Amino acid sequence: MKLNISKTELAAALAIVSKATSNRPTVPILSGILIKAYDGQIQFFSTDLETSIKTTAAGLIEEEGSVVVPAKLFGDIIRSLPDVSVLLEMSGQLLTVKAHQSNFTLRTLPAEDFVKFPDIEGVESITLPAAELAEMTKKVSRVVGRDETRAVLTGILLQIDGGTIKMVATDSYRLAIVEKTSENSASTQSFEALIPGKALDDVTKMVGKNDDIEITLTTNQVRFIFGNTTYITRRIEGTYPNYQNLLPSDCALKVELSTEEVAEATKRAALMAANSTALKMSVSVEDQALVITAQSADQGDAEEVIMAKAEGEDREISANPTYLLDGLSVISDDFITLELQEAMKPGVFRSVEDGYLYLFMPVRPS
Repeated sequence: MKLNISKTELAAALAIVSKATSNRPTVPILSGILIKAYDGQIQFFSTDLETSIKTTAAGLIEEEGSVVVPAKLFGDIIRSLPDVSVLLEMSGQLLTVKAHQSNFTLRTLPAEDFVKFPDIEGVESITLPAAELAEMTKKVSRVVGRDETRAVLTGILLQIDGGTIKMVATDSYRLAIVEKTSENSASTQSFEALIPGKALDDVTKMVGKNDDIEITLTTNQVRFIFGNTTYITRRIEGTYPNYQNLLPSDCALKVELSTEEVAEATKRAALMAANSTALKMSVSVEDQALVITAQSADQGDAEEVIMAKAEGEDREISANPTYLLDGLSVISDDFITLELQEAMKPGVFRSVEDGYLYLFMPVRPS
């Protein structure tokens, strides 16, 4: 194999496929990236047996061939090179990497030992605008569960009905829902899938804003195709919790707030909320004000007062400051609504413009 490829093209391809390389592989070859140069195409493959990725890049192929390179070392070398054309040339089991005055020789693994890329046939498929999918994923991805023993909570529920797209995520301590009417989606079909949160997060960070993403489901896998890249991962099995039962049917207090003001005030008060100390949010309807307080026995107190438009009965709630900030940080609307019930019942942030709802569980005040 002998080929020339720009450092930019090569680094971009490696950044994509490196997301499926294994840091602690049971089989050594899984820590590598397969590079194939055939039929005028330079292809890159990776897998950790859970996720498989392939992508292509433009370059000049002088001699066809294939090789498996150590992913981390090869990636580090390419990123360190100047922004010039890179020559990759095989000689036996050694790969020479040349760029300007830099020259590296790497030991490689045989390409024939690499795991075959999955060839799947879809049961359901839908195509969505990447920009919309990325924006929605960002709003719910922080709420995805990390506990692998509760696998269904590590996924994002994607529901599509006609032109309405909905995403739901929960880790049992908070719940995020975002709903959008897509003018670009002409599909009238219904579509529902529980997709690994990491997969959606990875894909929406890789894809170009003007691309479309084709999502295809099989019995146990989900495939994303966008641009020159195919990303396949295991589909999460199981039934997603009935999140509708968590949503309050009414509230005792409704407060309209400046998103920026409440987010900045929460950040400042959280500085005093060390060692997982809760923040207390108290609303006075008479004063039309939200007061955020934090108390630390070791460090002191903090108080933030925000003018608000409040309707209902005075209420207060104590909550984890990180959870509050996770919900507030993804809202782009200038104003949000805070809805409260009793002190030990969930609070809800709503953003009408974003089509976003964020429910957070209360904690008992210190």
